[in-house]
Amino acid sequence: MDTTDILMEREQSYGRYEIVSNISQEIKRVMRESPNYRIMPNFARESMDMIANKIARILNGSYYHEDSWRDISGYAQLVLMTLEDLHKELNDEPDDR
Repeated sequence: MDTTDILMEREQSYGRYEIVSNISQEIKRVMRESPNYRIMPNFARESMDMIANKIARILNGSYYHEDSWRDISGYAQLVLMTLEDLHKELNDEPDDR
């Protein structure tokens, strides 16, 4: 399967790339303007950005495409796992006070 075939297949699932891009960028614009976005760690912002793209694909393409929903869950799970690791690191450090 060459690149053109892959792109045609993606368009069948997600709709036209230009429209998905517009929806995704609008979602991300709203997120960037929110009070907490700037203070969130990079791992959380990156997951939010990826989730925005997946939401745009669902809104423009097939909402029956299960992989998009799984991807959203996966990016949220990555944030949870990272937060859990950070909490463990903070709790494992000796109290130097």
